[in-house]
Amino acid sequence: MSILPRALTPEQKKALHEGLVIPAHPLALNADRRLDERRQRALTRYYVASGSGGIAVGVHSTQFEIREPDIGLYEPVLRLAAEEVDRARLTRPFLKIAGVCGPTEQAIAETELAAGLGYDAVLLSMGGLSDWSEDRHLERVRAIASRVPVIGFYLQPSVGGRAFSYAFWRAFAEIPGVVAIKIAPFNRYQTIDVLRAVCNSSRADDIAVYTGNDDNIVNDLLTVYRFPVGDRIVEKRIVGGLLGHWAVWTQKAVELLDQIKQIRNGARIEASWLTRNIEVTDSNAAFFDPSHQFHGCIPGIHEVLRRQGLLEGTWCLNPNEQLSEGQSEEIDRVYEAYPHLNDDAFVRASLETWLSE
Repeated sequence: MSILPRALTPEQKKALHEGLVIPAHPLALNADRRLDERRQRALTRYYVASGSGGIAVGVHSTQFEIREPDIGLYEPVLRLAAEEVDRARLTRPFLKIAGVCGPTEQAIAETELAAGLGYDAVLLSMGGLSDWSEDRHLERVRAIASRVPVIGFYLQPSVGGRAFSYAFWRAFAEIPGVVAIKIAPFNRYQTIDVLRAVCNSSRADDIAVYTGNDDNIVNDLLTVYRFPVGDRIVEKRIVGGLLGHWAVWTQKAVELLDQIKQIRNGARIEASWLTRNIEVTDSNAAFFDPSHQFHGCIPGIHEVLRRQGLLEGTWCLNPNEQLSEGQSEEIDRVYEAYPHLNDDAFVRASLETWLSE
């Protein structure tokens, strides 16, 4: 299938640069590890109702196994999410983002499928291609960005990513069609590399930067990055988040980002925000299971959604993906320690509607 190059609308671009909460959409399965369409739709309705500014589908939280031929869920889950967003008839800008991965031919095929379903942009993973040169990666990005808007993805090495040079990101930022970069190396040095590269590029004003650093979400969103570029100073913020962490307690994440935007508009930054950063990071540790090399990260997201009633269980397509020993107790702990971070009451008020429509 051939598609014409597409671009974000002016309203979508403005919203992207102002900062959005974009949850990484999970996959709802039943006890037979088959798609639970009713709950899959309910999840999308939850994210829309929470006030998020987009969703990312077909990403790590949706489980990469959906692409396997004997599973064949990549197109169905993208289609269900797109249908629910369209059905909501939103008056605010909202981005439908498709996760795209694999070698260039696969990535192009996934891109064209997503575009055909009405997706606005792709989150382009560079995982699983560790033997590729940086130049080969850049050629792949150019091939996708010539078709649809691209959000780059700096994925941490511990879950399949790799380290890229400053020069790579500098060249990446110059590619027309790149509209944003999600930074998720869980590493301050590498995070700074990307911000500095964007600030030094000719497209600094065209690229929005988003956090995927689950270990530093609040601080990322509060920080102004400032670099000398020639004879001037260029500033850049990480304006929003595209996060698996924001797949849970999403309505509270929207409140959090709204509060941070007020601070950006001139309100005083209280020291309590440093504490809030630790509270969010501690909660993420319970959900994402770094103490077991993130083995329980997807089941951890599922467990929170199960407790809220949005999912029936924590099942994954890979039966070996389960909560780690002690992870459920850790989720108990952060629920008790930080009750102001959960949106259980919000979910409870509309759950029946989301599941029944």
